[in-house]
Amino acid sequence: MKSKIELSPQCTSQLRAIGDTMELLSGKWKIQIVGTLLLNGAMRFMELKRALNGIAPKKLSNDLQELETNDILTRTVKETKPITVEYELTAHGRTLENLINEAMDWGFKHRQKIIE
Repeated sequence: MKSKIELSPQCTSQLRAIGDTMELLSGKWKIQIVGTLLLNGAMRFMELKRALNGIAPKKLSNDLQELETNDILTRTVKETKPITVEYELTAHGRTLENLINEAMDWGFKHRQKIIE
């Protein structure tokens, strides 16, 4: 019978923080949405859809709503004709910049390693 491994409170806390981050940014598109807004600033729905080649409108809408609920981005309805909606990262959302940049750097290096 295996004995139960006791994790330190610090390790438990760190694993919970990693889990929270992964839950929020999980899926194929959320990190790409945040990265696109980091690189381009405020964007309209169709601009995001075009930038994220292959995303279904419903998926984009759902992910944007979840990111808005978690204070990662804001949704602003503009008083234009026709009405337009812009999405922009919040100050809290911009704190993901280092994480996104590290993921990009790792992705470039990984792709290069696999191609070799």
